[in-house]
Amino acid sequence: MLPPLVQRALELERAQGFDRSCAPEVGRLLHVLAAERGRTRVAEIGTGAAVGAAWIVSALAPQVPFFTAELDKARASAAVELFRDDENVHVLLGDWRETLPREAPFDLLFFDAAKHLRPREDAELAIGLLAPGGIAVLDDLTPPVTEVWLAHPAIVVVQLATTEADTAILAVRR
Repeated sequence: MLPPLVQRALELERAQGFDRSCAPEVGRLLHVLAAERGRTRVAEIGTGAAVGAAWIVSALAPQVPFFTAELDKARASAAVELFRDDENVHVLLGDWRETLPREAPFDLLFFDAAKHLRPREDAELAIGLLAPGGIAVLDDLTPPVTEVWLAHPAIVVVQLATTEADTAILAVRR
């Protein structure tokens, strides 16, 4: 059974014709990690149709602030509407490289957008957003992204199968 917020985000995804949301298997992984005791600050890079955000927010303790950065104004506006009743959800319009650093550090970060464009530079920036012991989750991996994250000295990494064809990375900042 899906959390009601995730169901609403999936409806938004269909209405927008958006086809790049996280898979249900990744959503459940995010949900489990967000529910972990002690979460204090959580973020997402790339809101999209807010499906990943909905999985995360559905599991967070009510007082935990959640930040999601989106470049597209229409998608950001739709996400603001989706989360309108939750004062702890902050949809940031703009490039994550500019909007998220002032809200960091995060103890959970879902890196869900454009990580393949500048794999090494964006990995450095994303890892820099994590608190020591913070976890980054990445899906939709390409070989250059995977190679950078698996070899990075500032993190401990595991690559997990999420489906028969896809994997995700969990990386903990040292």
